Amino acid sequence: MARYFTEEHEWIDLEGDTATVGITDFAQEQLGDIVFVELPESGTMLEKGKDAAVVESVKAASDVYAPINGEVTEANAALEDDPALVNTSPEEDGWFFRMTVSDKSQLEGLMDAKAYKSFCDEL
Repeated sequence: MARYFTEEHEWIDLEGDTATVGITDFAQEQLGDIVFVELPESGTMLEKGKDAAVVESVKAASDVYAPINGEVTEANAALEDDPALVNTSPEEDGWFFRMTVSDKSQLEGLMDAKAYKSFCDEL
């Protein structure tokens, strides 16, 4: 499974034509304690760089952007009952949604883990 990262601190795991999306450990640390997550509904068409979800913490609310174009196939229902999963397991159990991949060429503009780490180190 290939993992990519955006400059807005989303991660995307690609398996075939399905992508799983969430926010990075760096992002959840910046936000603090997550208290609410608003997720897209199945069937929602997402456009790269546009709003896909909202995450609210004790500090602030923040948009989560679609890393690529595609259709939402599943939202992580576990986050409705336990939004703190984003804090405790941001890059595993705290994923936000799964989507179909419309255009794999859009992955070319994303970072791999090494590039993302360097990007965060510069912030």
